[in-house]
Amino acid sequence: MGKTIAVLPGDGIGPEVTSGAVRVLETLSQKYGHNFSFVKGNIGGSGYEAEGHPLPESTLSICKKSDAILLGAVGGPKYDTLPAHLRPEKGLLAIRKELELFANLRPVTAFDALLDASPLKRERVTDVDFIIVRELTGGLYFGEPSERRGDVAVDTLVYSEQEIERIVDKAFQLAKTRKQKVTSVDKANVLESSKLWREIVEKVAQKYPEVTLEHVLVDAAAMKLITEPASFDVIVTENMFGDILSDEASVLTGSLGMLPSASLREDKLGLYEPAHGSAPDIAGQNKANPLATIMSAALLLRNSFDLHEEASVIERAVTDTLNSGYHTADLSVNGSNAKRVGTQEMVDQVIKHMAKYMPSSISK
Repeated sequence: MGKTIAVLPGDGIGPEVTSGAVRVLETLSQKYGHNFSFVKGNIGGSGYEAEGHPLPESTLSICKKSDAILLGAVGGPKYDTLPAHLRPEKGLLAIRKELELFANLRPVTAFDALLDASPLKRERVTDVDFIIVRELTGGLYFGEPSERRGDVAVDTLVYSEQEIERIVDKAFQLAKTRKQKVTSVDKANVLESSKLWREIVEKVAQKYPEVTLEHVLVDAAAMKLITEPASFDVIVTENMFGDILSDEASVLTGSLGMLPSASLREDKLGLYEPAHGSAPDIAGQNKANPLATIMSAALLLRNSFDLHEEASVIERAVTDTLNSGYHTADLSVNGSNAKRVGTQEMVDQVIKHMAKYMPSSISK
């Protein structure tokens, strides 16, 4: 299989974690006889420094010609004084909009080796395995007008029926392959946009009679993520609610460094990135946790390339690496076999464990 992957390292620890994920993908491509080409581009602060914009036209061109995109992280305090339209985060928002990446998938999985790293009790996070499906290109973050009017600020929340229907349909499709349960999160007791959201969810649900549907108000969902996180399967919600709830859910696994994400278009194109930030305080020090980016690469293989076996190899190797006691500084791992390592050593261990599941000879 010949595929082109755009690699956008970005800022802070982005270059370190993306290079680790590329090493993993290169190892897989050699063993399975794939031909993955990697093309680098600038985004975020690095885009501004190199080309004067957080999403340079050259980067957008690379992405449009690629089959998938692997991104590191954007942002950092050094860019706080830039005008709002040149901030690194604007590059991320822009690429989602330009490429119509409307569906953000955020898997949240509790690893046995890290249950004690969670701020919640072990018994509460055991068996946590759900996915948040967040609408990514509409809602409050993109509505117009969004402006200051003297001593008044205005933001606009807009959703069309079509925007809601396509993200909800994606959630039900995912639920069919999992535990067949969808939790739709809204604020239908207050917001008109949420009332429309709930109407469309009910309409889409009729096409999936095998899937159980529940409606939960966003404040109740926030509480339930802490009190009953294992009760969820697929959560679908609008842009801002999904942004907040996915960050809340991230602490369940013990570290943001363990959470991958995918942002998908209606075809196979997707942007894959870790959920963590750029962590500029540890950039270049071989301290960053590469596992979220490596697992984002597994999502890339599964969702954009339909390479499910290769994706499973990565996922199993990550689990084995953690079970062997290897961890970076952000992970709290106890036990006699606990071994704290750096970024590159963690990548080495994942690749070592991958060898158990890959073919011994290349298949064409």
